[in-house]
Amino acid sequence: MEAAASSDVRIQNVLGRLEMILDNENARIGNDPAFDLKTSNARKSRCLYELTMLHRDAAPNEISSSFVSQTQHIKSKLMTNSQKVHAHMEACRSVVDLLKTAVQDADADGIYSEQQFRYGDF
Repeated sequence: MEAAASSDVRIQNVLGRLEMILDNENARIGNDPAFDLKTSNARKSRCLYELTMLHRDAAPNEISSSFVSQTQHIKSKLMTNSQKVHAHMEACRSVVDLLKTAVQDADADGIYSEQQFRYGDF
């Protein structure tokens, strides 16, 4: 019984940390240029890993109903987070494509192309 209570506290702590990380990330993605998405993602991944380890030996009927409800709430936040991260990544791809095109345009002087100077063409 004491081991189950200890596990419940650990699960509750991890769920709480995960929710805080998600709330912070969801609020700052796209709004805070100084936000460190890589670090936030590492923290989020760590929490998800810890939850997996804490639940690996538990049968579905052994999980407290309060955790089920909290997990469903967090699942909703994870879905929002997934959409925000996806939008952020698409925006990054767009910027990279713009920069790539600008560099290619700056390198081209309009007279010769890279393909004209390949060794295999002679």
